Amino acid sequence: MKTSFFNEDQSLPLVIEPTAATGSNLAGLLQWAADEHEWIEVRLLQYGAVLLRGFDVETPQDFERFCKAIDPHLLNYAGGDSPREAITGKVYTSTTYPAHLEIPLHNELSYRLQWPRKLFFYCHEAPREGGATNLADSRRILQAIDPEIRQQFADKQVAYTQNLHDGWGLGKSWQETFETDDRNRVEEHCRKNGIEFRWTDQGLWTRTVCPGIIEHPETGEPVWFNQADLWHLSSRGRVNQEKLLEVMGEDGLPSNATYGDGTPITTDELEVVRRAYRETEASFPWQRGDLLVLDNVLVAHGRKPFQGQRRVLVAMSS
Repeated sequence: MKTSFFNEDQSLPLVIEPTAATGSNLAGLLQWAADEHEWIEVRLLQYGAVLLRGFDVETPQDFERFCKAIDPHLLNYAGGDSPREAITGKVYTSTTYPAHLEIPLHNELSYRLQWPRKLFFYCHEAPREGGATNLADSRRILQAIDPEIRQQFADKQVAYTQNLHDGWGLGKSWQETFETDDRNRVEEHCRKNGIEFRWTDQGLWTRTVCPGIIEHPETGEPVWFNQADLWHLSSRGRVNQEKLLEVMGEDGLPSNATYGDGTPITTDELEVVRRAYRETEASFPWQRGDLLVLDNVLVAHGRKPFQGQRRVLVAMSS
């Protein structure tokens, strides 16, 4: 395989392409992924993101086979907040979000106490314009944030609250979120995953307290790992904030984030966080057939606005 970067100043992602000796066929790719598992793991720990380009990956089923060649233990998305559709097996669409808006950088499911270690992405259809995936090293993000704010997040952690409706309302329903309409299964999932919950007249209220900063499970490196900036009311813009508070009140918001002890996270603090994301990000354009593997702890990901059709699929593993 041939390895490279998009440019000398951008080490995210490491790009892997076939050579004449290895070929681009799917069978060869699957064999390589199985045989070179340790090599892939080392590169993921070093760079955090690996992009495979130029291989014959044509269908969601091909993509799932590739994912399982690296890690056979794929996860479902039960408990996840992002709107997405199941495609085949444990392959989903990437976050369904209006094309003209940017999806900010984030580590997948960092608002839960259990989260995937690896993320797999597959470009089934590249957009006509835009739609790049942006990436940022979570170690660099942490270092770019003011030390006093880092300490606040380390000491107090982050509390994520949700009001999940019962079929009508803003955001996802509790049925969509937990991929079931069985309340007993929802309660079992919440208890197992450290999610405080109560049923309401409108649906389900949940609260989870998670670290703001964690250590990588293998390397021990400290990384920024939370979604306070996305869940916080300030992410909705001033006009929408005012409307939501007027209609729903703070306790009725679809989602919100505070410190774990219940004290508010200020907008000014989160602007420092958002600036750190912007300062550390890199991006790349998709080509049909591209495969991206991420270490979900080491690297945050997002999406730039686009025009035309864009179909990027995702799978996750422990």
